[in-house]
Amino acid sequence: IFSTDLVPGDVMVIPLNGTIMPCDAVLINGTCIVNESMLTGESVPVTKTNLPNPSVDVKGIGDELYNPETHKRHTLFCGTTVIQTRFYTGELVKAIVVRTGFSTSKGQLVRSILYPKPTDFKLYRDAYLFLLCLVAVAGIGFIYTIINSILNEVEVGVIIIESLDIITITVPPALPAAMTAGIVYAQRRLKKIGIFCISPQRINICGQLNLVCFDKTGTLTEDGLDLWGIQRVENARFLSPEENVCNEMLVKSQFVACLATCHSLTKIEGVLSGDPLDLKMFEAIGWILEEATEEETALHNRIMPTVVRPPKQLLPESTPAGNQEMELFELPVSEECLLIGIVRQFPFSSALQRMSVVARVLGDKKMDAYMKGAPEVIASLCKPETVPVDFQNVLEDFTKQGFRVIALAHRKLESKLTWHKVQNISRDAIENNMDFMGLIIMQNKLKQETPAVLEDLHKANIRTVMVTGDNMLTAVSVARDCGMILPQDKVIIAEALPPKDGKVAKINWHYADSLTQCSHPSAIASEAIPVKLVHDSLEDLQMTRYHFAMNGKSFSVILEHFQDLVPKLMLHGTVFARMAPDQKTQLIEALQNVDYFVGMCGDGANDCGALKRAHGGISLSELEASVASPFTSKTPSISCVPNLIRYCELALFSIVTYSLDHFIISILI
Repeated sequence: IFSTDLVPGDVMVIPLNGTIMPCDAVLINGTCIVNESMLTGESVPVTKTNLPNPSVDVKGIGDELYNPETHKRHTLFCGTTVIQTRFYTGELVKAIVVRTGFSTSKGQLVRSILYPKPTDFKLYRDAYLFLLCLVAVAGIGFIYTIINSILNEVEVGVIIIESLDIITITVPPALPAAMTAGIVYAQRRLKKIGIFCISPQRINICGQLNLVCFDKTGTLTEDGLDLWGIQRVENARFLSPEENVCNEMLVKSQFVACLATCHSLTKIEGVLSGDPLDLKMFEAIGWILEEATEEETALHNRIMPTVVRPPKQLLPESTPAGNQEMELFELPVSEECLLIGIVRQFPFSSALQRMSVVARVLGDKKMDAYMKGAPEVIASLCKPETVPVDFQNVLEDFTKQGFRVIALAHRKLESKLTWHKVQNISRDAIENNMDFMGLIIMQNKLKQETPAVLEDLHKANIRTVMVTGDNMLTAVSVARDCGMILPQDKVIIAEALPPKDGKVAKINWHYADSLTQCSHPSAIASEAIPVKLVHDSLEDLQMTRYHFAMNGKSFSVILEHFQDLVPKLMLHGTVFARMAPDQKTQLIEALQNVDYFVGMCGDGANDCGALKRAHGGISLSELEASVASPFTSKTPSISCVPNLIRYCELALFSIVTYSLDHFIISILI
């Protein structure tokens, strides 16, 4: 259905084989697997579930209102692709239309591309001022020539010709031609090194760039995370880190069972797909995932559970009957019985920083609950006696090395919990009183060329800023690894809270290092911030450099409630995490307001607005981003950024040289 035929409130059926969403709609029946790369830049299928019943307050009244941001796990956004649907028998997958046209998320993105705020190019303003200066010089010469010629009794015709000749010599008629020639040659040079330009007037501006914003995932770093290793816990003590998870010794462990079940992976046309983090962890254990077919779902009149099992080669040939270590699998170990069914899934929530599943081993009377997420959050939901004493120290060691750490937990559920009861139970009833099992250590590798390129930019006094949709600590860690933040530099996280319950908006300041040490990080007095950052001398600045880091929510609150702080934060802000597409555009504008010539380098559709708004936008992708970006690089590498600036500077230099020569000649004449 075309979006022009839809209005909010319409109920639409999502086809079994998927569709491209023509509007924003909230799912009320069934489950959808959606590719949201058009909006987020992450080409990872996301599972969308139907909208749950409203939460009930203390008085028993459900007053929760639907909000696309709060309930985005249940919202199908315009422009995203529904790849596959899952449903109960006899019930179609239905969604209610909530927004259409330019009101949708995609509509807002398209509007920002079609109607960007006019970019004020300082170069062209300076060019007009230069011409005015030349006109003033020409005027002086014109008056002098007329007076001098009259005193010398020169003929009128000669006076007119000589006077006008002064104007034509002084004001360069070939200046537009010189600018065009510089742009044409620069375009040819850029094409030879695989950089294509659809907005030639931006070439001269790019020669003046003094700040470049970089997206993180796929731009500074490789697309996915790699599993570095695991660190299990036994008897509330950490064991030594282990690299290989796929072995016979661990196949029966609860740790591996958690890795096998606690994820949002699904099979699309026989290929396992989902969150790259989940995918890496599942691939590391080497297990096999099997989903029920449509026929099986129809036969049992309910969504059949996804089943996981280890490969045959990992199973021991025989197991002694009296083995006491067989806590997970009570039946004799064979390929047929070592099956775990995922009964209920509670999707990952960025607000809760965790996800969990309820699973059942074939033959077990009791179900198991598995949970994974941010280590501090998981530890707080576990029995204190199961969490190692040195938990904080071990976690801090890993995070300081730039690893992304995820914690795992488990508990046996009561035997009275049946399949039907589990389908209706709240996640709070499951996610408590868990046993802490250990840590998974993931590594987000930098691209090989990243540190060298950033070092070249720093040597040229071009500032670098990271703008990412990833979480804060990972972004700060990557910024340190790539040299954006030097080892001796301090990072201050600005956490801005909006007005709530009659309280005014406020900002909490924390050192980034203290976030990894405790759940209540040491605060910095807000009065001390400006003193530390506004240095009187360059020597002080070189001794201790401070960088600000903040997430998208804090950035929005600061823009709205703390306008006086924005210039200072723009001058020292280096890491901006969890940024939405429109927030990236707002950041570019804020940087331009403090007289920076801003470049933006990204590869996703979520970078489109920022690429269009920046003085020089460089897309590393030939998909959606290249439509909005003035420049597109054929090679997906940030090494194109110094090359672009270098060739644009040459074009600008040729124009400046021509103009200066002409000015000197005019003065002499």
